[in-house]
Amino acid sequence: MKIKGYTATPFFIYLIKFLGVLCILYFGTTFIVGLTVPGGYYSPFIAHYFNYPQWLGISLLKGARLLLYMLGYTSELVGHDILRLQGGKSIYIAFPCLGYGLMSFWAAFVFANTGTALKKTGWILGGFLALWLINVTRIALVLISLEKHWPIPFGLDYHTQFNIVAYLLIFIMMWVYDKYRKG
Repeated sequence: MKIKGYTATPFFIYLIKFLGVLCILYFGTTFIVGLTVPGGYYSPFIAHYFNYPQWLGISLLKGARLLLYMLGYTSELVGHDILRLQGGKSIYIAFPCLGYGLMSFWAAFVFANTGTALKKTGWILGGFLALWLINVTRIALVLISLEKHWPIPFGLDYHTQFNIVAYLLIFIMMWVYDKYRKG
């Protein structure tokens, strides 16, 4: 890439691709959330046909419900954003809990790197699945910990703990991706 006598370095091109995709995915999702929540700039069309943040939230709660069932707990979905243990505690999943910032970061990393479109797509989807699984696990564990009155480890809130674990997973996936890509 050349701009008036300046040749962009590979790192600069990588950075532009990474930040561009990150911003499009993260702020695009934030924009969709804004259009799907009643009030303000609500769009019934977008809310009905393109509300993928809500679909992601429902899939997380249904996944956590399945995990809870496998662990011997009975739970129920209340609406599209609450999971409740039968006769017990409940958890509300808000948009920041969906992990779309983490998913945006992962997708931007893979997109900005070299590789075929098919391999990048596989890596992005595999990373999304890994992040989805740890989020499902987190939701189930938070609900169990609330029910059993477990103390919060390290005094950190659940969202911060999830982010630490999720970014650790992302850095491991980045290392594996880089090793696989070069090997």
